Amino acid sequence: MAAITTVITGATSGIGKVTALELAKKGHAIYMLVRNTAKGEQVKQEIIAAGGNKNIYVVECDMADLQSVRNAAAELTGKLFGINILINNAGSAFVEKQFTKDGFEMTFAVNHLGHFLLTESLMPLLKKGQARIINVSSEAHRSAKPNFDDLKWEVIPYKALKAYGVSKLYNIYFTKSLAEKYKQDGIVSYALHPGVVNTHIWDGVKGFAKLFVGLLKLFMITPEKGAETTIYLATELRLESKSGLYFKKCKVDKPAPMADDVAARQRLWEISDKLTGTKNKPTV
Repeated sequence: MAAITTVITGATSGIGKVTALELAKKGHAIYMLVRNTAKGEQVKQEIIAAGGNKNIYVVECDMADLQSVRNAAAELTGKLFGINILINNAGSAFVEKQFTKDGFEMTFAVNHLGHFLLTESLMPLLKKGQARIINVSSEAHRSAKPNFDDLKWEVIPYKALKAYGVSKLYNIYFTKSLAEKYKQDGIVSYALHPGVVNTHIWDGVKGFAKLFVGLLKLFMITPEKGAETTIYLATELRLESKSGLYFKKCKVDKPAPMADDVAARQRLWEISDKLTGTKNKPTV
């Protein structure tokens, strides 16, 4: 039997690294999309040494750089016949407002836009593999509202927690839209909250946010625990009827009412299409 082909972003640390390891132990061929390939190669060897199989591959991909994302998709297209699982795991929070080389606010770019472009660019392979697409969201979406008219936070004052929450709301919109648009192709998609995980994502926060995160760390779970729902969604059988839904602790959970706004998620798709050029250009 051919190995399950799994592509995962953000696999060099935290829950992404644990997810890659555990799926490798289950025999998946793992393609790790990483910004730092030297670190990626190191993690690859750690996974193999820890009992993962040897079918681990490192592909350079900076989610903040749209051309890097396109290059990674092209590389995968040249190597693979199909993709069975795509885990859009990479995510970050930025204390200060930053912009990518393409001119996008960094949180929006890394946590949503780069993954939108990657997923759409890989769609021919995802269709061939009748793939599961898994988007790592967060309970932080519950306090968020779309900022479609202020994507650069020029009107609303930028705050790291607020920008992060909005990007996680967009992850759920994206999940629901994928489930709807590609159902006829055998593709399913899921969003999830991994738990409040003790990783490096909030390193460098200042002021009240630093105090808040410091208190949270008293209750944070390990990356191993945080990866459980992602692994569940990648391996559990007969989840097709739950496509488009939001999971927490390996069970369906009801997201915030804002997450069910159909017009908002349709607008996000249109904006993302326009910003990435996927609407008017063929996929790789």
